[in-house]
Amino acid sequence: MYVAQIMTPTPDVATGDMKLSHAAQLMRENNRRFLPVVDDQQKLIGLLTHREMSQAEPSAITTLSVGEVNYLTSKITVSQIMQQQPVSCCADTLVEEAGRLMRENRAGCLPVLESGKLVGIITETDLLDFFLDITGCNLPDSARIEVHLEDSKGNLGDFLDHINELGGYIATVVSPISPDKTGKRIVIVRYRADDPVALDRRLGELGYELITEKLP
Repeated sequence: MYVAQIMTPTPDVATGDMKLSHAAQLMRENNRRFLPVVDDQQKLIGLLTHREMSQAEPSAITTLSVGEVNYLTSKITVSQIMQQQPVSCCADTLVEEAGRLMRENRAGCLPVLESGKLVGIITETDLLDFFLDITGCNLPDSARIEVHLEDSKGNLGDFLDHINELGGYIATVVSPISPDKTGKRIVIVRYRADDPVALDRRLGELGYELITEKLP
């Protein structure tokens, strides 16, 4: 899956000469944590986040009056505090690659560019929603089982075939690539079946070790 499929297209943006107070209002009213900063050609020139906003706010122990604080903050523009050259990606970047970029750069979002122009934004929330979707967490009528499998060719295919043969409809399959402390792979399957209790019992009779079981 590509970033284009889960990103927020045409996101709210700021400009470099926008007053900080205006940007703060935009973020607050639209419940945004990030504002890409663009020029008049929609080219990305920076990124404004809550971190920069917080750093620009006066300290709680300031001796300035409210009027003085408001006056000073009204003079600050987005270009003075924004992140320069933020990490970004393309619309055809793989979702997992976008996640790796965000993790390695400790970034809460990635502006999405095409030919240098902003076309969207992908955030930590988008990645979390994607994770919840591929793990099937939003399927209340499904059974979830976790099993140990030997990390060798054909074992996963045989296991899934058995579920199908026993009348199960496989919704999602997730298997971390690293073996656990037993040296085996963990496989998590969500499936639908008329009688998941009987299906799980038959899997046990076939020799599969069910680590956890959650029935609908």
